[in-house]
Amino acid sequence: MRFVDEAEITVRSGKGGAGCVSFRREKFIPKGGPDGGDGGKGGDVILRAAQKLLTLYDFRLKRLYEARNGRPGMGRDRYGKNAEDLVLDLPVGTLVFEVFPDGSQQQAADLTEDGSQVTVCEGGIGGRGNIHFKSPTNRAPRRAEPGRPGQEKRLRLELKILADVGLLGLPNAGKSTFIAAVSAARPKIAAYPFTTLTPNLGVLHDDTGGRLVIADIPGLIEGASRGLGLGHSFLRHVERTRLLVHILSAENLDERDPFAGFALLDAELAAYDPELARKPQLRVLNKIDLLAPEALAAVRAEAERRGIELFCISALRGDGLAELVAEIRRRTQTLGSDRPA
Repeated sequence: MRFVDEAEITVRSGKGGAGCVSFRREKFIPKGGPDGGDGGKGGDVILRAAQKLLTLYDFRLKRLYEARNGRPGMGRDRYGKNAEDLVLDLPVGTLVFEVFPDGSQQQAADLTEDGSQVTVCEGGIGGRGNIHFKSPTNRAPRRAEPGRPGQEKRLRLELKILADVGLLGLPNAGKSTFIAAVSAARPKIAAYPFTTLTPNLGVLHDDTGGRLVIADIPGLIEGASRGLGLGHSFLRHVERTRLLVHILSAENLDERDPFAGFALLDAELAAYDPELARKPQLRVLNKIDLLAPEALAAVRAEAERRGIELFCISALRGDGLAELVAEIRRRTQTLGSDRPA
C-alpha cells in the first residue's frame, strides 16, 4: 500500500450553446424580422485549493470530469443560459501538470493557499443567433452560429503537504504518538511499522493566537530515495516544510553507534535532494521510558561528546515535550514564515 498523492484525470469544459434561427410571428406583422437569440457559454473547469481535503484518493476513483454545455438561444431574442462552472476542490499543496499527447508535461498551477483557484479549461462561447446577420441585402437571414467547443485536457495531480514542521523518522519511531500528544490530531497508532500510511497534520496553538502546522511524515526506510518502501511518495512532502524534527526511537539505538538511525535517514534525504539534507533539523530521542537511567545518561553523554543537541522525550508519558515544543516554536520563528515552494 502507498500514500495516494498522485492522480491523473481528464477535464472537459462545456461547449457553447447554438444560436437560434427565428423570425417574429405576430398578428398584423406577416413578415417580422429575425429574432433568434445567442447561445449560452459553456461551463469552465476550475481547480480550487481546499484545506479540508488531505489526499487525492477520490481522483483516482473517478478520472473524467465534464462541465455542462451552454443552453441554445431561442426566439424573441432570448439568449441561452450560461452553464455553471465545474469547480473541483483539491488539497492545499497540489501541483497541477498538463500532460500533452506526446507524454511531455508542463506545470499549470501550484495551489499553495486555501481558496486559491485556477481555470484550466475555458467553456466555449455561445453561437450568435440570426438577429446578428440581418443586413440591407438579407432581411431574413437563416443563418446562426453553432456554439464553440469546450477544451479537453489531461492533468496530472501531485500533492505535496504544506507544513511548518515535518516529523521524520524510521517506522515506529513514535511520530504519531508525538503529534497526538502536542496537538488535537488523532492519527492511527499501533506498535508495528508503517501504521501511518498518509501524512497526518496537527496544529500547535499558542496563547497569542499563533499556530504551527506539523506533518507526521510516514516512516522511511533505507533505500527510500530510490523509491523503496514508501520512498518517493513521502520524501516529496518533506520538501515544503521549514523545519524537520528527526525522531529516533530508543528501541533503535545501536550499541556501537547510538545515532546511526539519524545518519541513515540523513543519507536518504541527501540522495533524494541535497537541499533536504541541509534543511534545519532538531534531533529527538523518543521512548526514553524504555531506557534505564544509566543507559539514558550514557546516550546524553555521547551526544554531548559529538556535539549533537539532543532532545530526549517520552511522547507516551509526556517527558521533555514542553522543552521540545518551545524549541520548535523558537526555531520556526527564527526561520521566518515562508515555506519552500
